[in-house]
Amino acid sequence: MPIAKDGVHDPRSPAAKQLQEPQEALSRLTPDTTGNQVRWVQSLEKGEINPREKLFPQTEVKKLDQDILLNLKGGMPIVRFPHKQHTEWLDCSNCHDHLFERETGKTKISMFNILQGEQCGVCHGAVAFPLTECYRCHSVTRPGQTKNLPTHMNPQFHMPGRKGP
Repeated sequence: MPIAKDGVHDPRSPAAKQLQEPQEALSRLTPDTTGNQVRWVQSLEKGEINPREKLFPQTEVKKLDQDILLNLKGGMPIVRFPHKQHTEWLDCSNCHDHLFERETGKTKISMFNILQGEQCGVCHGAVAFPLTECYRCHSVTRPGQTKNLPTHMNPQFHMPGRKGP
């Protein structure tokens, strides 16, 4: 949506005319078919974006290359949470200890909370891919389980590590 019509910026402000339009800015990034139409992780991996590692020189940067498996007892496929993709541009303090406790299993994560814009829903559905993309998170099938994707969905497109369309 153009800045002058997004309901956030004042179209009468001279600054609104100086800002780059979102469509122009995002058009150079790896496309997606949902949300804000950008596959952010792939854009980062390809060097299409280069976020600041830190705002303050004294900030200690911690990057964690560790996956956490969640939803181990539910009926949906297991959630694989990839710390690496998140810590490439987010400091641990963005999530810990107010959205999630640092110790695995300490926070009761629920889809209800997520859909209410809490926990993962703080970003997913706002700046990250939308919550309608279930299999991007629920990506690890349980033994004997098959994914029942709607017929219009390409299962390979929704799997982690997919490099875009």
